[in-house]
Amino acid sequence: MAAALAASPMIDTNLEVDKLTYEIFSILETKFLFGAYDDPKLFLSGKSNNSPAPPVKNHHRRGGVAGKVRILSVDGGGTTDGILAGVSLAHLEERLRSKSGDPDARVADFFDVAAGSGAGGILASLLFTRGKDGRPIMKADEALQFLIKNRRKLMTTCNSGGFFRRIFRPETSSEKLFRRAFGEATLKDTLKPVLIPCYDLATRAPFVFSRADALETDGYDFAMRQVCAATMADPTVAGAAEMRSVDKRTRIVAVDGGVAMNNPTAAAITHVLNNKQEFPFCDSVEDLLVVSLGNGESASAAARRADPTMSPAAGFLKIAGEGASDMVDQAVSMAFGEMMQNNYVRIQASGFMMNNLNARDHVEMAEEMLKQRNVESVLFRGKKIVEKTNLDKLEIFAGELVKEQERRKSSILPVVVLKQASPRTSSATLSTVSFC
Repeated sequence: MAAALAASPMIDTNLEVDKLTYEIFSILETKFLFGAYDDPKLFLSGKSNNSPAPPVKNHHRRGGVAGKVRILSVDGGGTTDGILAGVSLAHLEERLRSKSGDPDARVADFFDVAAGSGAGGILASLLFTRGKDGRPIMKADEALQFLIKNRRKLMTTCNSGGFFRRIFRPETSSEKLFRRAFGEATLKDTLKPVLIPCYDLATRAPFVFSRADALETDGYDFAMRQVCAATMADPTVAGAAEMRSVDKRTRIVAVDGGVAMNNPTAAAITHVLNNKQEFPFCDSVEDLLVVSLGNGESASAAARRADPTMSPAAGFLKIAGEGASDMVDQAVSMAFGEMMQNNYVRIQASGFMMNNLNARDHVEMAEEMLKQRNVESVLFRGKKIVEKTNLDKLEIFAGELVKEQERRKSSILPVVVLKQASPRTSSATLSTVSFC
């Protein structure tokens, strides 16, 4: 899913984001609510189809045979700088180990796709990039500690600056941090499909780093350290992060993924529904299990009081990103409708700020957030406060993920047929035994 949206001046970034949001929501509406439009030409053209929507398809029989595609989506940093999502993932991984009986189970074992923006992109990268032993380079609790320990460093990425500065400047602390974590790993080295957004100033459009694209051509394959730098680049603090693809043909001048897509859940869902090569039997939300992790909400005044150094521009970007996240959650909730209780879970919290806290306080605050009962969208009924806490929802959904894992062991048809690539080449093949 490479960036391919129309260009507009940098000052009109919000227009590009609005266009992207509109296109995603249009697909969600036609594909989910009405069970229509399987014609790929519709999505490629971006044109609406004015013909009456055909009857909703019954996918229950096929879903029962082929199973469900499991999607993990992690928001940008929010008011917790990614700590809430990190704690949620640590809890989820612990429950997956307990319920599966596998003490070495990882989050990546139980998901087929991972999407993350900003700090969420870093978490997704750490949990889904292959290490030297063939397993993810970090466990969920290790990724959480990575965020906590390096929180301040991660808030600053390189400024593109002038020509000579780009050539001769030393690596920033965050760049060194990403290099130590990921080494020379690229998007091709991720264990499962990943989607990590940024906003590209070179093309003046959103850009999504995608494993699927990287396996098609080196022109879309980027080093994971660059991917993380791109999705974390704060334009109000350190400017843009400039980088090139593995083959040096594609140039990106990136700023924060939250500018383009703070909540990447809808993008991940539409990627799966339209990627028939890797997800051949996935046609509707009935064929999905989706976990969407938020990172806290805030009002502008509260944010400024907690962080007096925050510039008006930074405050605006944070508020806009969080508002877009809520819109995506509401749209996805409406799309799932009555199936939301079993197929979609959103973990989010409010009322807490994490400025000037030590590591232990960070975790304790996030733990309190997970004890909250949150507001949830209900199809045609507005919103309501749910009965279950965030922890309750994680516990239940961990069980659903393990059930799907067990069901695949006796499945006739593969749910996922992942693209695979030979090391350091751009030739992609299909793995017909990718059941997890």
